[in-house]
Amino acid sequence: MNCMNKDHGCAHICREAPGKGGVSCECRPGFELNKNQKDCILTCNYGNGGCQHTCDDTDTGPVCGCHQKYALHSDSKTCIEKDEAAIESSEFNATSVADVDKRVKRRLLMETCAVNNGGCDRTCKDTATGVRCSCPVGFTLQPDGKTCKEAVKCLPNGKPVPRAQLTCTKSGGAEVCSLSCPSNALFLADTLTAPIKQKARFKIKDAKCHLRPRNKEKHRDSSRQNLQGGQFPCTDDCQVTFVNLKCDSSKKRRRGRKSTSKEVSHITAEFEMEMREEEASDSCNMECVRERVKQKLQSAMRTLRKSINKQQFYIQFSGTEYEVAQKPSKVLEGTELCSTGQVLREGKCVSCGLGTFYSGEQEQCVQCLPGTYQDTLGQLSCEPCPGIEGQGIAGAKNVSQCGGQCPAGHFSPDGFRPCLSCPLGSYQPEPGRVLCFPCGGGILTKFEASTAFRDCEAKVHCAPGHYYNSSTHRCIRCTGGTYQNDFGQNYCITCPGNTTTDFDGATNVSHCKNQVCGGELGDYTGFIESPNYPGDYPSNVDCVWTINPPHKRRILIVVPEIFLPIEDECGDVLVMRKSALPTSITTYETCQTYERPIAFTSRSRKLWIQFKSNEGNSAKGFQVPYVTYDEDYQQLIEDIVRDGRLYASENHQEILKDKKLIKALFDVLAHPQNYFRYTAQESKEMFPRSFIKLLRSKVTRFLRPYK
Repeated sequence: MNCMNKDHGCAHICREAPGKGGVSCECRPGFELNKNQKDCILTCNYGNGGCQHTCDDTDTGPVCGCHQKYALHSDSKTCIEKDEAAIESSEFNATSVADVDKRVKRRLLMETCAVNNGGCDRTCKDTATGVRCSCPVGFTLQPDGKTCKEAVKCLPNGKPVPRAQLTCTKSGGAEVCSLSCPSNALFLADTLTAPIKQKARFKIKDAKCHLRPRNKEKHRDSSRQNLQGGQFPCTDDCQVTFVNLKCDSSKKRRRGRKSTSKEVSHITAEFEMEMREEEASDSCNMECVRERVKQKLQSAMRTLRKSINKQQFYIQFSGTEYEVAQKPSKVLEGTELCSTGQVLREGKCVSCGLGTFYSGEQEQCVQCLPGTYQDTLGQLSCEPCPGIEGQGIAGAKNVSQCGGQCPAGHFSPDGFRPCLSCPLGSYQPEPGRVLCFPCGGGILTKFEASTAFRDCEAKVHCAPGHYYNSSTHRCIRCTGGTYQNDFGQNYCITCPGNTTTDFDGATNVSHCKNQVCGGELGDYTGFIESPNYPGDYPSNVDCVWTINPPHKRRILIVVPEIFLPIEDECGDVLVMRKSALPTSITTYETCQTYERPIAFTSRSRKLWIQFKSNEGNSAKGFQVPYVTYDEDYQQLIEDIVRDGRLYASENHQEILKDKKLIKALFDVLAHPQNYFRYTAQESKEMFPRSFIKLLRSKVTRFLRPYK
């Protein structure tokens, strides 16, 4: 199953999922994926389901309700105030509220989809301002707002119908086949009969499959002769609704003892063609049409087989023609053969970036035209923007950069034009949305098309760290794990990932902290890091790490810097010792800030490390790297880390703080054979001469007894 198959079943957006062996469905903004992973439903979690007051989720979607003294409008979303004073007055006794409500409903019923489909040609939807008509894919809504007209059809000037097209021709006894796939191909599944399916496997002898841009000069004349009417002939003869091509290669050993294995490749082609009722006539019914289409497709497949055998099979995609070649293109020695969708830059293959596609005709990455976008690297075309014609910016990197989106303060059924203004009492801060958020509590906005809750006439505007409760009309502190950094909002933002806050009423995302820490560390290299580093660590954490080196290995630790609050009670402490027992041998302990680096070896073979913080002040904490080394080097390592010259120079101190340089040093300490990966020149460029001189003298002295 793939997204080209019209039976993929996704209600909104279909995405290829190669790793899962099929497709995955996504929903447009404002909707959530149903349990069947295909349908998209609106829920109360998003914008209160479009309800002005209360919202309840049901199997068929959100159901709205109203608070006391309010009644549900016929749009099933808005709440209107009951005029109780008018009901009690004698002047209003002649006409009851029920009678008024009946007349209003009767009038509104004439303007809903329940009567004559609302006058819509195709799809009808009830909205707060009346009915809204829409059209299926391949059709556009006309200026009258009700009629649908087919968007694309075969024009006299020979422009292509946006469908896949298989063209096979014969010229001078040779068969040439070309498969055309426009990037904006439309697959319309409005046929009532089962499509014709044809699948075949073609063998390529002694070769692998390679896709390369076709040699334009070599085949220009034959292409013009064979493809009458241009590269995309305006004809229904060879149009197919579904195309799937796969090429797989395997080695097959020839008979005989000394014979070598040969490469065997197969192209598997699968085509589908649809028939429509309008193709039938008195002289040829639908069964007759089906048989004709079947014979036409079978004939094309036979020609395709001969064409592939003679390497005269071409694939035309998004205006660029490729040939299926048995051998890859020859490249100059020292250069790299790039995959399709890549270009050669400074001797390396680089995929075309977001907002661009690879043009085989120009042999370079080309920016997406306005009205299209590309959100994936290394593609051969750009995706058409939904619901618009040629609008938007050039080089759009995602669908949100497409033109035609409804601006903030507006909405539409698909988030694209034509748009409606958010009615009074609602707002929408984001572009391209399908609904507006209600102010709640019967609160109105100052004007239509409002873009923020601040436009709602609330009784009080809440400070950061609080949100406005529309039921009680009071400001409530954001609970733990949430924050709000703006004034006058009616919600709090959930902390990202696995982070949470230390307190209620958080006003910034920086107050959201990661609590994860501790665990068993690796055998050779690694680091100990305070939770949420390099941000401030949380309060009341208790982290425990253990390092248990392999046999005959010892531990070296570098503390480049550590930041802890200055407190008399030592509320936040980092300690390293042999075990969890307080009486065990202690290697290192601190509750203060040190910006000067230090290196030391563990006083025990194993190391137990604990970091505890209290509920008071917080700080950046630490990131401490370590390495385990062969105990035969114990005397050398001790000699280096205890030498004051290692810390006297600012250059040497910067080395102990530089993650890249420490990684290189620890890499050699953990595995001495890795020393030969670095040349003398690389060492000189990485480390200052004084540092190399210090190490060289100590290494020479250490190795001298063995000379």
